[in-house]
Parts: sequence; structure tokens; C-alpha cells
Amino acid sequence: MTLSEAKITKKELRQVFWRSFALQGAFNYERMQNLGYTYAMIPVIRKLYRNHDEQVSALKRHLEMFNTTPAVAPAIMGISAAMEEQNANDPNFDETSINAVKASLMGPLAGIGDSLFWGTFRVIAAGIGISFAQQGNILGPILFFLLYNIPNFLVKIFGLQFGYQVGVNSLERIQKQGLMDRIMSITTTIGLVVVGGMVATMLNVTTPLKFDINGAKVVIQDILDKILPNMLPLLVTFIIYYLMKKKVSITWLTVGILIAGILLHWVKIL
Repeated sequence: MTLSEAKITKKELRQVFWRSFALQGAFNYERMQNLGYTYAMIPVIRKLYRNHDEQVSALKRHLEMFNTTPAVAPAIMGISAAMEEQNANDPNFDETSINAVKASLMGPLAGIGDSLFWGTFRVIAAGIGISFAQQGNILGPILFFLLYNIPNFLVKIFGLQFGYQVGVNSLERIQKQGLMDRIMSITTTIGLVVVGGMVATMLNVTTPLKFDINGAKVVIQDILDKILPNMLPLLVTFIIYYLMKKKVSITWLTVGILIAGILLHWVKIL
């Protein structure tokens, strides 16, 4: 097969893009998103390899463990496609490097993707959507859907194109220029600022406790607000964060918060 014959076209890249939405359709706890990743790579493998044994080998190669944020997965798929193209045309190409690059990219890009999409876009979209929904405005769920999914969609499109065009050199360039650390620092800061704002504005935790001292009423909530506004929401956030750091199950945390809320309200503390 000549170099001109083993060339990926826009058609295959479009197929990879649409198939990438099924990344977690067969998620499993042994190899995570490997089946979805392999499914997305099938058009590329069919285009590049005419030999049945080569196709089987390529499919098995992509069945290795893979897990990252779905929005950034197409960027890695684009790089894999470029490397598969090199492998199909260069008999001296080291095919083990394909999985090596996948493994080295999925962790750092997951950190960026989680910070951007789970920690930033989703929180901002939810905050804006909830503010409209609380007023009974139908724009609430619509805005949440658009504000979260439009960036998701665009990152998938351009990530796939960028990954394929730059190929294996993308990883080397990012590492040499130190871009990964800078991107992680920026997205982490943005995520923390947004979460902090959400705690102060959306988490409503107050106490009705009052004391009558020599005819003077002492309102505990007023005292707490003078010391530090929104002290109780911040305290609750720190407690939950501490428990999560101690590897307490999210299920147990959810159940515990519900029970604690009911009990504290019943005894008129919160």
C-alpha cells in the first residue's frame, strides 16, 4: 500500500467525531472507555488497513485501558488517527508508541477537561440556569443545556482536527513549552473562584437559634454574619471536602447530609 492510498480523509474524521459521543456507551470498570474508543477508531482502521490481520491487530491495540474526560477524547483520537496513518505507511514505525502516547495524554487532558467542564462550565451553566428556573422561567434548563454543551461540542470538533493535524508532535510541543502546567493552573484557579462564588450565593445554610439574656434578644445568625458572612455554608463545604479527602463514599455523604439536615432542622438548630 502506498502513502497516497493510506490517507485519512475528512469523511473518516467526521465518522470518528460522531462516534466519539458513544465513548461511555459501554463503560466498564476493567478498561473504562476502551470499547467506546475502539468503536470511534473503526473508520480510521478500515480506511488505513486492507489486510484483515492488520485490522484485527489495530482493534486489539485500542482495546487497552483508556479513560479521560469525554470532551477532550476526540483530541487524543485525532492523534491516534495520525499515528495509525504513519504506522500504515511506514514499516519501521513503532506501533507500540500509539498506546504509549494515548496513556501519556489521557491523564493530563483529563485534568484539564475535568477542571473546564465539570468544575467550570457545568457550575457556571448550572448557576445561570438555576437563577432563571427559580423564577419559573423556561430559559433555565435551556440556558443550562446550551451553555454547557456548546463549549463541549466545539472542543470536540476542533480538538479532533488539531489532534490529527499536529499528530504525535503535539505532546512534545506542549511538554517542551510548559503549557500543560500553565493551563492546569489557570483552569484550577477559575474553577475554585466559581465554586467559591457558588458556595456564597447558592448554598443557603442559616441557624434560627436565639437567646434571651436579661430581656435582650441575641440572634446567633447575626453574630456569625458580623464575624464572617456566609460562615455556615463555608463550614459545611469544608466539612464535606475533608470527608471526601478521607475517601468517604459520595453515597454515604449524600445520605448523611440528608439525615443531618432533617435532624438539625427538627431540633431547630438549622
